[in-house]
Formats: sequence, structure tokens, C-alpha cells
Amino acid sequence: MELRIKPLADRVLVEAAEAEQKTAGGIIIPDTAKEKPQRGKVVAVGNGKKDEPMTVKTGDMVLYGKYAGTEIHYEGKDYLIMKESDILAII
Repeated sequence: MELRIKPLADRVLVEAAEAEQKTAGGIIIPDTAKEKPQRGKVVAVGNGKKDEPMTVKTGDMVLYGKYAGTEIHYEGKDYLIMKESDILAII
């Protein structure tokens, strides 16, 4: 299925990774205590600005700030639209 959302300029569409279900020690985390993930997969990239080409590409796994981006719900999935400058690293 092709995603029909095309970010503009220096914006990126990220599918957030699932929140952790267990701690490293094996303790199950309840839904109310799960932290919002700060990593995800880039699913669409804008064309960039005139003098600033995009450095991330579709398929990259990225880390982003805790409050970065705007959450959207599209065709049953949750995504974040954020500026490329909100991305901290490619992993």
C-alpha cells in the first residue's frame, strides 16, 4: 500500500516505534506507565529547502526529541510530521 501523504519543504513523516512492553529485567510495563517512544522509521520525506537538501531518506531509523512533531492518525496508523531539524540522529 502506497502512502499518499507527501511532506512539504523540510518536513518528514515518521512512523513511531512501539513502546517497550517489558523492562530489561523482564518486568511488564502497564499501558499507563509506558513512555512515548523517541525513535521511529522515516516513511516520507519532503523536497527540502532551496539551499538545504534533505539528509534523511525514506527507510532511515531516527531518534527525535520527546516533544517533536505533530501527531496525525491516517488510515489506522499513527504518524508524526516534524521538521528535519527536530531529528537528533539516524540510527
